[in-house]
Amino acid sequence: MTQPADWFHTWFDSPYYHVLYRNRDAQEAQRFLDRLLEHLRPKPTCTFMDLACGKGRHAVYLNQQGYEVTGLDLSEHNIAYARQFENEKLRFYVHDMREVFRPEAFDFVFNLFTSFGYFKADAENVVALRATTAALKTGGKLVIDFMNTPRVIGRLVAQETKQVEGITFHITRKVEAGFILKTIRFEDQGQPYEFVERVRALHYEEFLEYFQMARLRLADVFGDYQLNPFDPQKSERMIFILKK
Repeated sequence: MTQPADWFHTWFDSPYYHVLYRNRDAQEAQRFLDRLLEHLRPKPTCTFMDLACGKGRHAVYLNQQGYEVTGLDLSEHNIAYARQFENEKLRFYVHDMREVFRPEAFDFVFNLFTSFGYFKADAENVVALRATTAALKTGGKLVIDFMNTPRVIGRLVAQETKQVEGITFHITRKVEAGFILKTIRFEDQGQPYEFVERVRALHYEEFLEYFQMARLRLADVFGDYQLNPFDPQKSERMIFILKK
């Protein structure tokens, strides 16, 4: 099966994506957001963007804390689902992060759970980061939560089988041409499917270069969802707090 140019267009819009990843820990995500808010100390009037918001669980939680939140995602199905939660302070839109959404409209932008580095061309990551920066008010902050790439590569599970809702997913992983590739093959009702996730294997130093090109200042970097200090060898995540 031929992959389209942008894999995320089809995979994130597929119902099978949500089947495979249905057991993601919502409570862990909420605790992470609680810690972020405690660290960032936003005023009640602050506006938030949840960039690559998926079905909107983080945007909904932020809104429940009293904030005005806009959730953006490329997947029409995700946004259609998320819109059931809309209110006067919570809105969702289909949007490509490479384009500016609203210039200087947000106090905070959150890009969480490795929702960056999907594009084939390295330059497009910079384009996306600049577009995101443009949406921030002066003095606003961007939070990027990405895997700690060397640690992930060092622990890569080459082959794995998962059974979810009666579907057997055959998963293979490898590093190729600067990307971590995850191939997902399965059958449903006699129909074979194949999807490939491609995430650029971005290292800490590459992010620093991106931030410089987007004129962002690195304020903090944490290594996990408990906001412990970043350790290049041991940390699970790279959580960057950036200021415009």
